[in-house]
Amino acid sequence: MRVGYFQFAPAFGEVARNLELVTTRLATVQCDLMVLPELFASGYQFVSKEEVESLAEPVPDGATTKRLIELARDRHMHVVAGLPERQGKVCYNSAVLVGPAGLIGTYRKTHLFFEETLYFTPGDTGFTVWDIGSAKVGVLVCFDWLYPEAARTLALKGADILCHPSNLVLPHCPDAMVTRCLENRVFSVTANRIGSEERGGKERLTYIGASEVVTPRGRILHRAPRDQEDLTILDIDPTEARNKALNPYNDLLRDRRKDLYEL
Repeated sequence: MRVGYFQFAPAFGEVARNLELVTTRLATVQCDLMVLPELFASGYQFVSKEEVESLAEPVPDGATTKRLIELARDRHMHVVAGLPERQGKVCYNSAVLVGPAGLIGTYRKTHLFFEETLYFTPGDTGFTVWDIGSAKVGVLVCFDWLYPEAARTLALKGADILCHPSNLVLPHCPDAMVTRCLENRVFSVTANRIGSEERGGKERLTYIGASEVVTPRGRILHRAPRDQEDLTILDIDPTEARNKALNPYNDLLRDRRKDLYEL
């Protein structure tokens, strides 16, 4: 199975430009699964609820999801990508999973970070695993990485790969995803962005890049530079994530002591 990510610097509010850039860069890509950053077409640093509402889109009828579906159909691949979703008067920081046949699922970010709490509603989808044929995938969005319960829930539901659209500014996540993969025996594909945003008199946000693909045994197959665009595609064997045996005596999930974890 071929999986990858595209790390780049979106231009805030220039949805058509960002969609064109992604479409152009992926026009000749051949892979089974591509992960794009959080809010990849809109940009991240909003200054008001009105601005969020103006850039948020319905799913699947908005321009971003439609373009992603076209891309997935034309390239015969699956794509996970972040976008601001609007449902009625409510806006979510969401990610969609699309394939050659259309929309497969939507995940709404559970753990909102920093000023996202001012502009978005916490996600209500819970953690879903989707079967895309060659693997079962689950989705985390950026700050979800800090909550081990999120990755563990997806692993317990059978995910082989954690797809992780991100706009990371904290330095800890790339190394922490190694732990998430080790403690759940899953692959992860983190797609971060680069560049910075300093809008409306707010403090500058500088994104750390370092997108990566990590194996179930915690091996970093590739980690992107912190300040350069990077399109990377790698071969993996998703069946490696289905063997939870650590040795002849220990199985990662079987040996959990759920009776002692209750508060």
